[in-house]
Amino acid sequence: MELWLQNNVATRRNWRLNPTLLAEKDFVDFISAQIDFFLETNQLPDTNIFTLWETLKVYLRGHIIEYTSRLNKSRSKRFTELTTLIHDVDQQLSDSPSTDLRKKRIALQTEFDLLASKQAEENFLKSRQSHYEHGERAGPSTTSTSGAESGYFTQETVNAALFNFLSKLGLEKLYPNKLSLRSLLEINKNSIYDETVESLKNIPRCFLRKLFQINAECRNFTQLTNDDEEEENNDLFDFDLLTADVCDDNKVNPLDLIVALFLCADSFLQQEMTLKMSMCQFPVPLLLPHVNNSQSTLMLWALRDIVKEWRPQDLSVVKDNIVQADIPFFTFVRLKNCSLSKSQVLNHVLSRGQQNHNIFIHRDMKGGAPKKIIANGLVEVCWFLPCGKENLDIFPEPVAFANLRGDICESQAQFNFLFHVSTATFVFLDKVEENEHKILTSLQDVKSKLFLVVNRKEDSSGEDMMSVKTTLIELQLPTSRMKIKDSRVNVAALTDKLCDTIKTSLPDVSATLNIVNMVEKAVELGLSVDESTSDEQKKAAEEIMIDIEGQSIPDYKKQQLPLQGDNWKRLSQLEKEECRLKSGDSGLEEYKCHLQKEKNKIRKEQSKQKLSKGMESFIKTVSTSDKEKRDFFLKWMKLKLNTHSRSELSELRNKFKEQCKKKDIKLIAQLDQDLLESSLGVEHYMREMGLIYEFSVKGSINTADEISRLPGLAAEMLLDGFPLELLDGDASNIPERWVTDVLTELHKKVGEQSRLLVLTVLGVQSTGKSTLLNTMFGVQFPVSSGRCTRGAYMLFLKVGEDMKRELNYDFIVLIDTEGLKSPDLAELEESYVHDNQLATFVIGLSDVTIINIAMENSTEMKDILQIAVHAFLRMKIIGKKPVCHFVHQNVSGVSAHDKTITERQHLLDQLNQMTQIAAEMEKKPSIKAFTDVLDYDMDKNNWNIPGLWHGTPPMAPVNTGYSEAVAEFKKNLLQTVKTNRSNEVSKIPEFIEWIRSLWKAVKYENFIFSSRNTLVAQAYDNLCKEFNQWEWQFRKEILSWQTEAEFEILNSDPGSDVQDWSTLVEPKKSEVSEKIAEVEGNMKKKLTNYYKRKDQNVNLIEKYKTDFFKSISSVTNEIKNAANNKLDCVLDLKKSSKKVQDIQRKYRGRIEVEVMKLLSACKDKDKLSDEELTDQFEKMWTEATKNVSGLKERDITANILKQLRNNFSNRNVNEKFQKIRDLKQFGNGPFRTARDHLDFWWKKAESVFRGLGDLQTVADSVIESCTRFVLNKANSNTDYHDSFTRDLLEKIDESLQQSHKNHNTNAKFEIDLKLHICGIASREFQKMHQKFLSDNDPKILLEKKKSQYLKDFLDLYNDRDDCQRKADNFVQFCIKPAVEEYINRSLGIDIMDDILTGCHSAEYSSCSSFQYNIQEELLQKDNFNSFVKYICKYEIYVKDWIFQCIQKQMSKDKTLSELKNKNLQVIVDKITAALEQATKGPDGVQLPDNNESIKKLISNMRKYLIKDISVSEEDEKTSLSLIQSTCHPFINSLKMSIKDLKEQLQEEFSKSEDITETLRKLPIKPQDELFNRVFGCGKQCPFCKVPCEAGGKGHDKHHAAVHRPQGLGIYRNLDTQKLIETLCTTDVQSECRFKNTDTNGKWHPYKEYHTYYPDWHIPPDPSIESSDYWKYVLVRYNDRFAQEYDAKPADVPEAWKKITEDQALKGLKDAYNMK
Repeated sequence: MELWLQNNVATRRNWRLNPTLLAEKDFVDFISAQIDFFLETNQLPDTNIFTLWETLKVYLRGHIIEYTSRLNKSRSKRFTELTTLIHDVDQQLSDSPSTDLRKKRIALQTEFDLLASKQAEENFLKSRQSHYEHGERAGPSTTSTSGAESGYFTQETVNAALFNFLSKLGLEKLYPNKLSLRSLLEINKNSIYDETVESLKNIPRCFLRKLFQINAECRNFTQLTNDDEEEENNDLFDFDLLTADVCDDNKVNPLDLIVALFLCADSFLQQEMTLKMSMCQFPVPLLLPHVNNSQSTLMLWALRDIVKEWRPQDLSVVKDNIVQADIPFFTFVRLKNCSLSKSQVLNHVLSRGQQNHNIFIHRDMKGGAPKKIIANGLVEVCWFLPCGKENLDIFPEPVAFANLRGDICESQAQFNFLFHVSTATFVFLDKVEENEHKILTSLQDVKSKLFLVVNRKEDSSGEDMMSVKTTLIELQLPTSRMKIKDSRVNVAALTDKLCDTIKTSLPDVSATLNIVNMVEKAVELGLSVDESTSDEQKKAAEEIMIDIEGQSIPDYKKQQLPLQGDNWKRLSQLEKEECRLKSGDSGLEEYKCHLQKEKNKIRKEQSKQKLSKGMESFIKTVSTSDKEKRDFFLKWMKLKLNTHSRSELSELRNKFKEQCKKKDIKLIAQLDQDLLESSLGVEHYMREMGLIYEFSVKGSINTADEISRLPGLAAEMLLDGFPLELLDGDASNIPERWVTDVLTELHKKVGEQSRLLVLTVLGVQSTGKSTLLNTMFGVQFPVSSGRCTRGAYMLFLKVGEDMKRELNYDFIVLIDTEGLKSPDLAELEESYVHDNQLATFVIGLSDVTIINIAMENSTEMKDILQIAVHAFLRMKIIGKKPVCHFVHQNVSGVSAHDKTITERQHLLDQLNQMTQIAAEMEKKPSIKAFTDVLDYDMDKNNWNIPGLWHGTPPMAPVNTGYSEAVAEFKKNLLQTVKTNRSNEVSKIPEFIEWIRSLWKAVKYENFIFSSRNTLVAQAYDNLCKEFNQWEWQFRKEILSWQTEAEFEILNSDPGSDVQDWSTLVEPKKSEVSEKIAEVEGNMKKKLTNYYKRKDQNVNLIEKYKTDFFKSISSVTNEIKNAANNKLDCVLDLKKSSKKVQDIQRKYRGRIEVEVMKLLSACKDKDKLSDEELTDQFEKMWTEATKNVSGLKERDITANILKQLRNNFSNRNVNEKFQKIRDLKQFGNGPFRTARDHLDFWWKKAESVFRGLGDLQTVADSVIESCTRFVLNKANSNTDYHDSFTRDLLEKIDESLQQSHKNHNTNAKFEIDLKLHICGIASREFQKMHQKFLSDNDPKILLEKKKSQYLKDFLDLYNDRDDCQRKADNFVQFCIKPAVEEYINRSLGIDIMDDILTGCHSAEYSSCSSFQYNIQEELLQKDNFNSFVKYICKYEIYVKDWIFQCIQKQMSKDKTLSELKNKNLQVIVDKITAALEQATKGPDGVQLPDNNESIKKLISNMRKYLIKDISVSEEDEKTSLSLIQSTCHPFINSLKMSIKDLKEQLQEEFSKSEDITETLRKLPIKPQDELFNRVFGCGKQCPFCKVPCEAGGKGHDKHHAAVHRPQGLGIYRNLDTQKLIETLCTTDVQSECRFKNTDTNGKWHPYKEYHTYYPDWHIPPDPSIESSDYWKYVLVRYNDRFAQEYDAKPADVPEAWKKITEDQALKGLKDAYNMK
């Protein structure tokens, strides 16, 4: 670096540390090691610390000098090497230029620049140390001039200036070309919030944010916010300030900022910046200075994306890429000493006739004053484009204006280039200096191209004008070529002169060069071209374009893009037809199979298509691992295809517009189709790539290799900012496999961190939807691109780390759709349906929907609002709550918000009206207003946006008010997202499922949404599992309480009065009611909290919330009634037991007296043998018990008959019951249905031909189910209770409700059936009662204790020790029954817990899981009778299945024995502890060792065990009667007996036992509890008899995952008697009709089945494979089902016969979402 310094600089300079070394890790490591070494060597105990410090400084200084010397030598050596290398590469480039050599040259130059900048920085530091006071900047500089001012520029000083400027703005790490477009599109705080420019490093960020918002004020943000205040505070009369150079350290010239950003931006960001600048009507860089003024780059690539539209006067509209348009090119330059601002003059030229707009930056505009540092040499270009209106157009044709920054001497290369390519060049000057004179006179062809604009100032010398005159003469220019500005000519007059001159030059534009054609001249003059780095990709794109340009686009697409042709569109039609079933002469199922066959045929044809040449080239090029190359290729493809499309489609568009005026519908439709077929863009190639993958055969060699990598490639492109086609608008279809796999790959690539916020904009076509999205997020969705693109595209924007936590999202997904309700296409068929489908689909996918409102009162806008409201309502129904904002465009004015309150209220009124219409269509009468559907605030959800353009296009810039309003809208929208947490955040897997489910729903005309939606199904199933768990906890808690209450009643004082027991039961009923209410409240709280969760898609099942609350109430009532009935039964049992015990007590006392008498009598005689004593005892026993009375038997039959009469009390059937004397005469034989059991005459007539098989089957099923209920009750070890009959009659009534619906049975059928069942019940319940009487007969019970009394008598006579025997008796007859009762009391609950937590827990977790498992086993068993039983006797089959499963599980590894032993151990421990405690009195003293203490011991044990076991008082007294032992030996004997009891029971449990008998005798039966858990409401589909699978029992709608062919539900064709093969899920989407008793024999459309079955929801099958299970079953057993149902076999489609067992199982798994 060269520095020119004053002579009085000190010759010796003190050494100072170069502070930049401290930023280098190697230096820091080196110096740290030296310090450590020095201290280790010299830090001795007696060393003075100050001496040590001074010595260390000297030591370190020497080593630093050595280090820097070595570094300088290395750097100098590298400088020399780089100089040589650069020289060699330059030589090679001149001989044979190539891309690789250019890249190498740039890399070498960059390294050289960085080294030079480093050296320059150090040189500046050294000079500052020498020339500033104290070596710092604080004092005034003592230098007079800098090297630059003296005219001495070297490469190093220029590099240093660039480096320092970039460092000043914080851009140094982004140089060169490291700032990417993707990084700017990231959603972070900088992109949302307007930060104040508090530091220079904030300026680039702020400028880019405003630029991407298309804010024309962005150039004003180039100085610190507080600069103006500082300047105002300065003393204007401070002499130092007036004479010193103005310090611009805190200010940045906008031109420098633009140059810096272009130098740091990559090629694609440069393109985007020029595009945004062009929209703001800013000039854009044509030549960009780089490193030094001798090097500039032609920014052709950066300008490639700018497309402009204009209308020359008297001509039609022209739309073209600006770099390819032949536009006259005028250049404006200046000489060094020019005092007139050419930029200001240019602004006047370009703004004449319109409001003045600062197009070019000049020194008098805001921010334009600071001195340019790196912008000299920059050439900007802008265009004047006419609008076709003579009074507004300055020029009749488009004109380009180039403006060279700095004087021509500094930028001679740029000037030479501009002069050669320009139509004319205008040179602004005050005078001409010698070197400028040389430059001007060296020019060729100046007469036709050169104009001088001279600013003659009043104080200018004659010498100045003479220099101008001399130059004019030497150039031989006429005076007309010189335009003089003096005090008499103001700027406006000068502007007029220039405009006239330019207009004069316009007619002769034959030699005009477009910018593309300037490349050759630029290279010739030594300038570089920015797009030369992408020559390879350009060539690849051109190779594809060669084939396109040789033929018509429709023909090209058929050859090169065949997969998206007619076959793909036909496949889309078939899929919709499959959903809607509008035609078909054959049976519906046969028709569906025909459609499926045709689909498979098309898919097969598609999969056989060979890869075309064009697609092969496209895929090969985009598959490169070099992202930059791929991006360049795709951009080149886009540019070239757009250019081609513009030329191809212009004629078609003109024809289309003409026909739209004529309203010829057929021609409009044809032209619309022609436009579609003639459109070709990159999206068509991407679509073809997706379809190649979509139709590829899984597992093939190709798929496993290149094709299988395509989703990963597309996922990378999505991450890089390329949109993905979600919905193919041409075919109106989604390639589901392709979209799914692309998104899945994306999910993997981001480490499964893929929380999505989905946002979409809807609106009328051409009302600025895409522009709104582009302005909000800086993206580039196509806006009037010239192609006709339909469908929906999505773009992923990454959320920055600083916003992820706040927003709770990782990506924002933007969905851009085609415009709805195109006025031109409104008359076409399917237009409304298409728009409705598209709107429903995207609204369903979106979390935020923006409705872009223009022309509020137009028909099109009203239609869109109706469509949107309907879509929102559907989302409400399935639980999704999107946020909606209404954007009113073209509304401006400071009071716009206040003035439009009437319009906003009118909009709300319209929305309310539309909501009511939609609610009526969706049968949701409770929804009355739009606010019932969405959280809508009239102020917060409406946004007024001013018009887009500020003035008349095409010269109008974007309205700053538009940009500001959109930015504010975006900020508020994301703020709302942060606070709104109504929906669960979805990740990509859930988003995929939404796409699949919504599209499936949209394909059905009535847009059915149901639990078939997988996400909804999973959410519903999860809630069912939770609910079932809560319900079991509820039941378990009440059952446990109920067991304790029963035990307490049974264990109450037997000596108390019966009335006292009744008073004990009533409080228990109150207590259980309170307990149930408490547990019910807890369960409701759990349900409420569950719906507050933000995971598991809870919001999607909001509509089921009421059902589950009803289910809680239903469960509560059921449990409450069962508990009260049980308490009543226990009370009756207690009463019966008291009678028995009273008799036992009476005779026990008598027997004990008689035994003592006999003992006394025998002892008075000679010694008697045991046989003789036994004979005497038998005589005494016979006499003492001969008058023992039994219990009175009740007439159970009469009781049942009485209840049956009461059941019919209001039915006018008394006469029938008067004739009945004994129920036992009924139910002895099989029940036979008769024709007089039917109500309608036509049903009776039908039965003549069809028989009564259906009704007989129903009757048999009800009888079998009720008989099982009766036997279940009768097998329990209790007495009969009247509640058993009440429950039985309720059960019959429930079954009859279903049979009446299906068969219209009459009262006679009900009476006969109930008499039959009650006849069976009367016999069984009478037997039950008799068994109870037998088990509790006093005489029998006394007989059982006879042996005990005999042994007591013999022991007393023989004076034998009875201690152990009495202990054994007490344990066996008192403790053992109590222990067994204790174990059985909780065994039912224990078995339930074991099953619900074991390996089979999933089977019982919900109705759906249960159904899947039971049907899977049916398929595996392959037993016809099992299928018939499952279909016709569903309840019985389920009960048997559950019972068998429990048996199987309890047998496995002796589980039942383990559960019993576990309870045994618990109660034995309690008994042992109670015995130990009972041996002591209240004072803790051991009971005395006497006979009386035994009674006290037993009494204490009863007291301590009163809550655990119940010991019969009579059994206890019998066992211990006549005992002779004392207390202490008895205690020891009792301990031994308890130990023996434990071992005895353990042995009994371990042996094989009858599990069936155990389960049936448990007080709490696990089989019944499991049945209640999974059986649900028990209702069956009215068509196919499939059971309802809805959770709980309180739901309003019944539904099932899989329906069956209706023939399996015994439906047949009346004419042919063949079983019906059609599924009801097929019929409900067809035009077919049905008739039955519910329709009074009249035909009714299946589609409107809700009329008769409003409580059933039967959606169409989600896929043709979902019902494969039951199709397979019908095919396999068709003949046997026909025989079973007394019908003819069904006509099953041929395709069904090909379904395998594996396919059937797969269909079942898919239907139930089983993985």
